[in-house]
Amino acid sequence: MKVKVSNTQEYIQLFPKWKDFLTLIYEQIQKHPFEEHIKWGAPCFTYNGTNLVGLVAFKNHCAVWFHKGSLLSDPDNILVNAQPGKTKLSRQWRFAGLEDTTAAESQVDLETLNRFLKETIDIEEQ
Repeated sequence: MKVKVSNTQEYIQLFPKWKDFLTLIYEQIQKHPFEEHIKWGAPCFTYNGTNLVGLVAFKNHCAVWFHKGSLLSDPDNILVNAQPGKTKLSRQWRFAGLEDTTAAESQVDLETLNRFLKETIDIEEQ
């Protein structure tokens, strides 16, 4: 069943299991100068008209997408290519298989997330 949403808050409400994660990530995204859109049925955040970050939720995981993620500094190998052989730049930070999905604050490293978000904008500006 595909449901059409008009904003990020509506999207988050569709996934109660991942609500805390998506909300926490969304709050961090809002601290940066991204523009919010709904594209492909999910939240997408642009800068200077370019798709750079997205939020997505599924049955078994949720993730924050970085459309140019392969260009980010990721010494801890947090980001994964969700579509090997299909995408070269896009990477995602997945949250899955967690015992307590309400413990988002203990699972999401906000310092790293904000570094990725800032670096995403810096790369786009270059």
